[in-house]
Amino acid sequence: MVDLPPFALDHWLSAYDFATPPIAYNLASSTGPRWSVADLCALGDAQLAIDDVVLSYAPPEGSRQLREAIAAFHGADPDAVIATTGASEALSILFCLCARPGANIVLPDPGYPAYAAVSQAWGLAARTYRLDREDGFAQRADAILAQVDADTSLVILNTPHNPTGTVMPRPDIEALAAALAERGVPLLVDEVYHPLYFAAPQRSAAGIANVIVTSDLSKSLSLPGLRMGWLIDVDADRRARIVDARSYFTISASPLLERLATQALRHCDAILARLCVVAQRNMAMLDALVAQSDGRLAWVRPNGGTTAFPWLSDGRDSRPFCQALAAQGVLLAPGDCFGHPAHMRMGFAQQVDGFDVAVGRIAEALEAL
Repeated sequence: MVDLPPFALDHWLSAYDFATPPIAYNLASSTGPRWSVADLCALGDAQLAIDDVVLSYAPPEGSRQLREAIAAFHGADPDAVIATTGASEALSILFCLCARPGANIVLPDPGYPAYAAVSQAWGLAARTYRLDREDGFAQRADAILAQVDADTSLVILNTPHNPTGTVMPRPDIEALAAALAERGVPLLVDEVYHPLYFAAPQRSAAGIANVIVTSDLSKSLSLPGLRMGWLIDVDADRRARIVDARSYFTISASPLLERLATQALRHCDAILARLCVVAQRNMAMLDALVAQSDGRLAWVRPNGGTTAFPWLSDGRDSRPFCQALAAQGVLLAPGDCFGHPAHMRMGFAQQVDGFDVAVGRIAEALEAL
């Protein structure tokens, strides 16, 4: 039996977000503002009807309407799209297909903790490339390529990046993908935070040669409860293997969830507009928090996504600090959940109301250090 490590981040979030009552101010979340089914159905000129949906199976690759909506979101070919149960299933499928004796996968550090845990569950060794705060947490092609060897079966790039919010420019992604193609290694670009950028907008990496894109509705589209993700892959042979794996793993999505997901993607402009307003307003408050902390708190300002990865300047472990704030109703994610104890993840896009109150409590806690 595979011995998966405890999912420290999920344990921390679940303990507070699903408590009774839940935490008052959730600044640990990596999603956007919440939507109800009624909100989603009301988008557009006519109310979306869902009571006629037949609760049968959907096609394993997803309905044509859903795949066309996903393709439009990324500027891709609908035939290259495969629906999955969240980006989590997409990752598990790819890790399964990339597994072979002695193979490894190259991952960012810090990064989403499930990358390493799930890839290792499939027998893949994890090799990491470091994102250094002294370098603005930049994801550098040379640092990534330095970790690739003859046994590497997949490289993951997450842009915008969780938890730091850094963005790799599209020309750099193209160059990295081309260099990996020469070595026979595909590049998986995790775009769950696309297209939330705070500087110049950036096109999706879908369509770049030697790139597989994964994304979902959970992050930039703020709908984690629909559990809808996807892969975009122009390689027809690999797509066929992905569809077979999806059929074995989960058979298909729910037709009801697919209809709601299609509705969300067709009206993504409204969802993204709300996200941008909340994220930009709240990030301005974080700017002020860091500036007024008398050097106790430092950060690299995010260029995209919904999270930042600030750190306590004296180098102390952030968990006691996060625990003290949680007792005051403010949830941050301790950096040890990402292997960097002095840091903490701050999400700035879910909390629509009361973000100023939460920031005020963080400021008071910093003054007490």
